[in-house]
Amino acid sequence: MTMTAALPTHRDEDFRYADLDALAGVWPVAREEIRVAAGESGALAIVLDGAESVARHLVIELGDGASFDLRVLNTGSGFARIAVDARLGAKSDFTLGAAQLGGSTANLELVTEVAHLAPDAVSRQVVRSVLGQEAIGTYLGKVAVARGADGTDASQSVRAMLLDRTATANARPELEIYADDVKCAHGCAVGELDTNALFYMAQRGLPPETAKRLMLQAFVAEAFVGAADGEALDAASQAALEALL
Repeated sequence: MTMTAALPTHRDEDFRYADLDALAGVWPVAREEIRVAAGESGALAIVLDGAESVARHLVIELGDGASFDLRVLNTGSGFARIAVDARLGAKSDFTLGAAQLGGSTANLELVTEVAHLAPDAVSRQVVRSVLGQEAIGTYLGKVAVARGADGTDASQSVRAMLLDRTATANARPELEIYADDVKCAHGCAVGELDTNALFYMAQRGLPPETAKRLMLQAFVAEAFVGAADGEALDAASQAALEALL
C-alpha cells in the first residue's frame, strides 16, 4: 500500500508561514535529488514566475571536493516554495544566491538546511527579498555543523526590503554547531530604502523613481554575483522589479 505523507500544519517549523490551502494543491512535493561526485562541479538556476501554486524540494549531495552553485529567482504571484537540503562532503563548496520579488498577495518561501558533514567545507547563502502590497516573503535557513566537521566556513546573508508597510518579511537564519574549529556567521535585516541615499541621488539630478529603481536593482543583484548566467537572472529580476514599482 502506498502511503501519502500528511499535509503539514503551521506547527511544523518549516511550514510556519506557508499558505496551507495552496500547499494542499501541490502536496506531496517530490524530492529532486542532485548528486555531485567527488571533485566534480555543477550548477542550477531556477526561475519561478507563474501564477499557479508551486513547490519544489531539492536534495543536493556533494562528494569530497565537489562544488555546486544554485541560484533562485522567485517572482511567482501566488504561492511559490523552494526547499533545499544540501549535504556537504570534505572540502566541498556550496553557493546559494536567491532573490524573492513579490507584490499583491504573493506568498514566497525559501527553506534551506545545509549540513556540513565533514571537514573544511564552505557554504555561502545570499538571500535578497523585495516585497510590496500584501506580499509575504519567508526565508527559513539552518546551517548544521556535525561533530568532526572542523574547518567549516559557513555564512548566511539575509536582507529584505519592504516597499509597503502592509508587506511582510519572515526570516530565521539558524546555526547548529557541534564542532570547535569553525567559522560560521549569519546576518539578517528587514527594512525600507534608505531615505538619505535617495535624497543624495535626487540632489545629483536623478528623479526619485529612477533612484529607487537603481537602488533596488543593485540590492537584488547581490544574489547573483558570480553566477554563470548572471546576466539573464539580472534581466529577469529587473523585469520583475518594474512590475512591482
